Amino acid sequence: MHMMDWNLYRQQVTAGVGGFAKLSPETIKGYGALSAAGQKTNHLDAKVRELIAVAVAVTLRCDGCITVHADAARKLGATQAELAEALGVAASLGAGAAIVYGTRALDAFAASAEA
Repeated sequence: MHMMDWNLYRQQVTAGVGGFAKLSPETIKGYGALSAAGQKTNHLDAKVRELIAVAVAVTLRCDGCITVHADAARKLGATQAELAEALGVAASLGAGAAIVYGTRALDAFAASAEA
């Protein structure tokens, strides 16, 4: 059993974006242009870009991004092991960000003692 019906959710997200596009077509067109911009250099292949997108989606906690990009990565031939490696990178970045922000909290604490 899955945590949620990701296929149905992906359809709902796609429909929702379609509705948003009707209300604000230039916003969605701009998003599409931004998404397509990275593809033009072709330094990374499509599968790698999608694996990066899933990892970033996890760090941003965007379920819609997760379902769309996980599906795209699978369709481009990504394996579960490749996805797990990309997710490991996402996990380490989350931990790294917490450490960096931890130093900020320590700095704020020290500054409050000086006040």
